[in-house]
Amino acid sequence: QVQLVESGGGLVQAGGSLRLSCAASGSIFSFNIMGWGRQAPGKQRRELVATITDAGSTNYADSVKGRFTISRDNAKNTVYLQMNSLKPEDTAVYYCRITQRGSTYWGQGTQVTVSS
Repeated sequence: QVQLVESGGGLVQAGGSLRLSCAASGSIFSFNIMGWGRQAPGKQRRELVATITDAGSTNYADSVKGRFTISRDNAKNTVYLQMNSLKPEDTAVYYCRITQRGSTYWGQGTQVTVSS
């Protein structure tokens, strides 16, 4: 089993920054992809905003390119999301996820609220 614990969410004014962290524990394999998704209020779909492979290759949703940066520390099985120039539309619950050996696991989520 895999456990994911997010931290770092909160309330910030538009234009501000936040850094999210997610620590993975349990059966973590060397080859995996970690990432962050978000679900905005009233939306049913969870949007995948950023991913990073174990080798450090990254991908971003168009909505966050140039503002968010994903990184990871393989020794700590931890993934980070640095969010800059935050906008009210970034308000959402942010979920950490890991995909390995054909299975995907999600964390419980952390709330990010951006006030205008």
